[in-house]
Amino acid sequence: MVGWLSMRRLLRWVIHAPKTVRNMWLTVSPLNAKLKTTSALLCTSSFQGDSIRNGTHSKKALLADPQLFEAQFEELVTELVERDLTDPALADALSRLREVLVYNSPGGKRNRGLSVIGSLRELLPPSQLTQEVVQRALLVGWCIELLQAFFLVADDIMDASVTRRGQPCWYKKDGIGLDAINDSFLLEGSIYRLLRRHCRDQPYYVHLLELFTETSFQTELGQALDLMTAPPGQIDLNRFTMERYKAIVKYKTAFYSFYLPVAAAMYIAGIKSEEEHNNAKHILLEMGEFFQIQDDYLDCYGDPAVTGKIGTDIQDNKCSWLVVKALEIMTPEQRAELEACYGRHDDASVEKVKALYNTLQMPTLYRRYEDESYQRLQKLIATHAQNLPHAVFLNFANKIYKRNK
Repeated sequence: MVGWLSMRRLLRWVIHAPKTVRNMWLTVSPLNAKLKTTSALLCTSSFQGDSIRNGTHSKKALLADPQLFEAQFEELVTELVERDLTDPALADALSRLREVLVYNSPGGKRNRGLSVIGSLRELLPPSQLTQEVVQRALLVGWCIELLQAFFLVADDIMDASVTRRGQPCWYKKDGIGLDAINDSFLLEGSIYRLLRRHCRDQPYYVHLLELFTETSFQTELGQALDLMTAPPGQIDLNRFTMERYKAIVKYKTAFYSFYLPVAAAMYIAGIKSEEEHNNAKHILLEMGEFFQIQDDYLDCYGDPAVTGKIGTDIQDNKCSWLVVKALEIMTPEQRAELEACYGRHDDASVEKVKALYNTLQMPTLYRRYEDESYQRLQKLIATHAQNLPHAVFLNFANKIYKRNK
């Protein structure tokens, strides 16, 4: 008797074999009658599964979510610059919008945007993932990517950053400069144009609008805290406390990077209970805190060829996890050396700070924190995700833990 796993492998081979080979095999096989029936059922099921996953009703080859997501970008750009506003007087401005979108939106890891459709697949049964639902989820995912691009274009100006995603920051390009401030506004405005065009008739439209505006405000408050904690030209390590650091991380990173995509998927799935959203928030804010700590670590210890950016937290006097943690454990003599070097742009000062970090065994402390954070996350999922699929949170966690960029 053929075991179940062996049967599945055999059927997979039969289904994907050329038609003539498949027919010949079925004719001579002793399992002929049974396999004909099962093969036909699985072929039908395969096509139905593909169409459900892609949200289509045609027998097209299965596309993974990243492929579906990337395929939508050019359509999104075309819609914004050619179909939304058609006044000929805006031709130059719309051409600029296209350039801004194409330069600043692609190139990232897409974790935020893809997490909308990824979470929705865990929240809804396949039968409810129609073409329209899938396309809207992908669109909302791109809106989150545009929000990210808006924040990054502005953040790079404020931080005087040099590179982003392996290329010069937008404001560093010839002829751009501080005009990039208005370009960041164009990116933000594009979010609400797209939501209005695609989701206005949906019952969750107002929820999405409130979610995006609330998250934007939270992120901007976090940025304000970050800027106030380390103002240019004013180095005061007394401001660098773990309490302040966690507040910055929560508001500047965790809400928009982790809660926003999952909350958007929950609203699309019809989950609007404040209790369930708060449960998700407990888990996702913990994940967001770890993500930023990881980002701070990679700023100093990551490979720029892999991360796509040159770390400048030391030179920029950033309130990062590394410096805050170091301040908690260093001696008075080490603190004096840190105060003399932190926030300086010369290579010698930067190397002295890095040497201090190594003396304090910061990589070891970071790895310990990473393991402890993962254990806390598991407990939070068990406690707060009783009515939500655990896979929603575990999928996110698997993308970020042990990452190197």
